[in-house]
Amino acid sequence: MKIAVWHNLPSGGAKRALYDQVKGLLARGHEIEAWCPSTADKSYLPLAELIPEHVIPLEEESRTVKVSKRFRFSPYAAGSVYRQMEQHCRICADEISSGGFDLLFGNACEEYRVSPIARFVDIPSVIYLGEPNRWYYESLPELPWLAPEIDGSLLNPAVTVRVIRELMAIRHIRILARQELRSAMAFDLILTNSRYSRESILKAYGIDSRVCYLGIDAELFSMADREKQNIIVGVGSFDRIKNIEFVIRAVSLLDDFRPKLIWIGNSGESAYQEELIALAAKLGVDY
Repeated sequence: MKIAVWHNLPSGGAKRALYDQVKGLLARGHEIEAWCPSTADKSYLPLAELIPEHVIPLEEESRTVKVSKRFRFSPYAAGSVYRQMEQHCRICADEISSGGFDLLFGNACEEYRVSPIARFVDIPSVIYLGEPNRWYYESLPELPWLAPEIDGSLLNPAVTVRVIRELMAIRHIRILARQELRSAMAFDLILTNSRYSRESILKAYGIDSRVCYLGIDAELFSMADREKQNIIVGVGSFDRIKNIEFVIRAVSLLDDFRPKLIWIGNSGESAYQEELIALAAKLGVDY
């Protein structure tokens, strides 16, 4: 089978999963090529080591407005910036169509979770999706839908400008959520990595997905003959969505033989990392 892969992944678990999936498909005799935008990480477990990878440029809109710690938006993003992603996907789809591929194997988009690539191909399509855009659908400490406290009258121009920005930001998020759903519905099949993720996708999109568990490379991840230590190890980026403070608070509740906490991440928010360090010191958690 001739398979076209599309992704816009950062370094991390999803990229490792894709890398191993491509290796497995190649071992089964399939012919594979990949497409990605210039925003994708190409240095961590590069697919170009295994298959041809076509990088189609994607211009990013730099004019943004900060609404909160998490939410930044561009007044143009709901229109021109998303159309840039659509144009990127159209170019990829044209190249895939001209290449005589049998299947589109889509993967997550770091920016939009589900890209519109499946809307522009006329071959069967499947996406391996770890989660929908959790910032839109889950109960998190900082929800975009909650109205902020406004100190002052709307007759104050500064207050009026802030309210308008908030309304524009919500409109922007609603448009992107609509596009995410539309793009998810365009795939013939959604695969995901767990029952929990399947439920999250069903709640967010109203679409049932199929669980396809990730395997473990027993040669790479083998039991080492080493002395055991009293340590808890966590893996993931230092981002608020990972809720690492929950782990710190849980470890702090262990009175006897409290383990040392080691968290391994290759990216994240420096301010959040400093907050975690302060919390661990306050609760007496060694790290």
